[in-house]
Amino acid sequence: MAYRAPVEDIAFILDSVVPLAGIAATERFVEATPETVSAILTEAGRLATEVLAPLNRNGDLTPARLENGAVRSSPGFDTGFAALAEGGWIGLSADPEYGGAGLPQTLNVAVAEMFAGACLSLQLNPLLTQGQIEALQHHASDELRALYLPKLISGEWNGTMNLTEPQAGSDVGALTTRAERADDGTYRITGQKIFITWGDSDVNENTCHAVLARLPDGGKGTRGISLFMVPKYLPDENGKPGVANSLKVVSLEHKMGIHGSPTCVMSYEGAKGWLIGQEHRGMAAMFTMMNAARLAVGMQGVAVAEAALQQAAAYAAERAQMGAIITHPDVRRMLAVSRAEVFAARAIALACAQALDLAAATGEDLWTARAAFLTPIAKAYGTDVGCRVADTGVQVHGGMGFIEETGAAQYLRDVRITPIYEGTNGIQAIDLVLRKMMDGGEMAFALIDEVLAGADAAQDALPDLAAPVREAAQALRAATESLLASSQPDRLAGATPFLAAFARVLGAHFHLIAAQKGAGAREALARIYVTRILPRNAGDLAEAFAGIDQLAAIPDDAFGLGA
Repeated sequence: MAYRAPVEDIAFILDSVVPLAGIAATERFVEATPETVSAILTEAGRLATEVLAPLNRNGDLTPARLENGAVRSSPGFDTGFAALAEGGWIGLSADPEYGGAGLPQTLNVAVAEMFAGACLSLQLNPLLTQGQIEALQHHASDELRALYLPKLISGEWNGTMNLTEPQAGSDVGALTTRAERADDGTYRITGQKIFITWGDSDVNENTCHAVLARLPDGGKGTRGISLFMVPKYLPDENGKPGVANSLKVVSLEHKMGIHGSPTCVMSYEGAKGWLIGQEHRGMAAMFTMMNAARLAVGMQGVAVAEAALQQAAAYAAERAQMGAIITHPDVRRMLAVSRAEVFAARAIALACAQALDLAAATGEDLWTARAAFLTPIAKAYGTDVGCRVADTGVQVHGGMGFIEETGAAQYLRDVRITPIYEGTNGIQAIDLVLRKMMDGGEMAFALIDEVLAGADAAQDALPDLAAPVREAAQALRAATESLLASSQPDRLAGATPFLAAFARVLGAHFHLIAAQKGAGAREALARIYVTRILPRNAGDLAEAFAGIDQLAAIPDDAFGLGA
């Protein structure tokens, strides 16, 4: 079955579950009228379904390749990207001063889901560009913004993120890429970066690298790192791509999935760069880009889950084994649980985007803190759901799921990267239990209180659903209190299951709202989530507080590391 953008499901959430109306009521986003939102979702859905989705298989079967030092993209990617650029989709939420539409991030994230569900490999190009746009808007000089933002927003140029080195992944502070000051006020960048998504492109006329490097007087660790704009071609006096910079693509990584997205090993050999933000403060600018990308990657997980689920359901309806297998209880269970999880993950991601918009529109610290807290949850839960649902999709296909011609395996191969890049899900969980709890749990408790209030509000209409949601929220509150009282090693040992438990409580909360607003299928899905998925929290919380001692007691040779 061909992918169909889930316009109706997204519109329902934005109307009834995570309302866009409150965002549109602010002065900043007053143009996000219901009519505008509907038109944008409809057109984005059409583009995703009719133009981008047919390219997805091309990217898998005919990967991006390196020829004479230049990337050659998969068949049709040039026309697909042109449609994204010409439609103004890259700059949907960008500053109108530089050619963006200035619409809410919530709408941009919803649109990005449809594009990623249609063709993840291609959507990665504008995703990284949008992240770089965010970083430049917040941190770059007026001169850099004026030169780069219009080109990035239009899609003429694309943006990348250069953090990782062979010896410096999550430990960013271990990087060795050097920056040296030049007499003309620019810098010279030397070093190697790996895992650079769309590090070169033939669908854009210039590729602009945001590169982390250390100046000679930069301190050790992340505090001494600076961020630089290092373009493939140096802009001439007219702002057009001029002479080639001193950088090159060394090779392309051979990956498990997302074959259509070129993942480059980059070499910088005294390349000319311009400072983004302040010297030795590069991580602050890069975190702006990373946080935008983390939410987007969480929605990528949702996107691929949606696509995989659509195909699995269509196959189940057509495949006859003692009747259509969609009528078989276990197959129906797999599809129902998957659909319920997709809804929950989508709602959490949109709630995170909603908080970002309200923070931008109101300047209130409460919304900023809410967005920060929800970001690791949206990223980790969305991508975990993506992997679970894509894996389930293969299972629903049975033996044919293991056969490449059905395309079911591609979804699993493609989505598997999402829990890894832009900060592994383990890193997201650590961020949640450490940095996001530095407020003494204030935001965590505020969200739990919302869930409890929602359960109380639903008590009369849906008592059998409200009660277990309330019970789960109360258990999560007690667990959060215990977490705050625990040692750091114990927090780290239980971080991942704690995040999973928090996500499931939030997912149940949004399902409960949907059941009241949508009834019918919405209520049926809420029952699936509350009765079959939410109870897993008990196991997650038990593991979250099992502590570090059990893990420390296991000798290394138990893992097969003995002599």
